[in-house]
Amino acid sequence: MRKANSVITAFIMLLFLIHMIWGGLLLAGMVKGGSPVFSFMSGALMVLICLHVIISVKLTADTIIASRRAGAFYFRENKLFLARRISGLALAVFIAVHVLIFYVPNDGGAYRLNPFNIAALISQLLLVVCLLLHIILNVKPMKIAFGFSDRKKGSYDFAIVMAILLFIAAAAFLVYYLRWQA
Repeated sequence: MRKANSVITAFIMLLFLIHMIWGGLLLAGMVKGGSPVFSFMSGALMVLICLHVIISVKLTADTIIASRRAGAFYFRENKLFLARRISGLALAVFIAVHVLIFYVPNDGGAYRLNPFNIAALISQLLLVVCLLLHIILNVKPMKIAFGFSDRKKGSYDFAIVMAILLFIAAAAFLVYYLRWQA
């Protein structure tokens, strides 16, 4: 099940990168919205995220049950385990907020944008921070699931690339906010 979750996570990463780049261009006003392809990919991304959450909850429950049987959970030794789960939970909340902010109902062929105020900007910047934290915390377990022998090799490079891309995403949110204020 861990391998399946890792494969789903890899597809999430691919669709997320496409979503982030296309969405950033959309927020910056460089491309037009309302693309059915973008909407389909966003929907597929949400389905994969839901599968990832379900599998992750199942694996977490299995781990907690096994630790209860062993008699101790070792909270101090499992800080990273807890940090991964907490970052995932926070990320799920911020993804739900993201969907609520950017969901655009089709009103008879016309798309109506939701207002993007300071609360929306802050929530989206927190989404970016949670996403970066969740990715950094989970790169090594994903590499283990895929059978990479050297867990450190490439992890830092991947984290730096993701940090740069997420910084650009945060800048796109800021530009979008400024466009709403103008």
